[in-house]
Amino acid sequence: MLDKTENYKSRYRVLFNSEIVNKIYKEFDLKNQMQVPVIEKIVLNCSYAPAVTDSKKLNKIKQELALIAGQAPVVTKARRSLAGFHLREGMPLGLKVTLRKNNMYDFLDKLINIAMPRIKDFSAYSPKNFDHHANFNFGLTDQTIFPEINYDTIEFLWGMNVTIVTSTQCKKQAQSLLAHFNFPFIKEA
Repeated sequence: MLDKTENYKSRYRVLFNSEIVNKIYKEFDLKNQMQVPVIEKIVLNCSYAPAVTDSKKLNKIKQELALIAGQAPVVTKARRSLAGFHLREGMPLGLKVTLRKNNMYDFLDKLINIAMPRIKDFSAYSPKNFDHHANFNFGLTDQTIFPEINYDTIEFLWGMNVTIVTSTQCKKQAQSLLAHFNFPFIKEA
């Protein structure tokens, strides 16, 4: 295990500061290096329908998500009652984790270099997954792609949504930023 003291810097954080900033600065002919887009945070969201009524399943997901993210998730609760979904205000709906700084860069490194190659029948992601704020959203169908998850302890499969929040409003700059981290995008013709 890495010693995460005050002086610890993630491998991807060092890569960003030493190489990627200069590449994007030159690529988009920016006036100042402070205009270079950065990844502000990564948000992991998970909702598993049977876990809404079964607290044991929700706790199991919470433990596994904490292992994956490296920090404790927050339980999201229903804001209002919906009779059609048998949902009452205040009932737990899912979990979320917001990663910033070194935890964010460590997770991105693990996601790109370890987890994504383990996805069965993986194909690169489309640049159309950027929203109008130039944040990238994609889903992962099961938790088994992460090395922290022990196959023997898996009771059921669950997926998650990953949102990579960038500081820019320009989709091309955001895509270039992620591409410099070797994020797999579909090549445009």
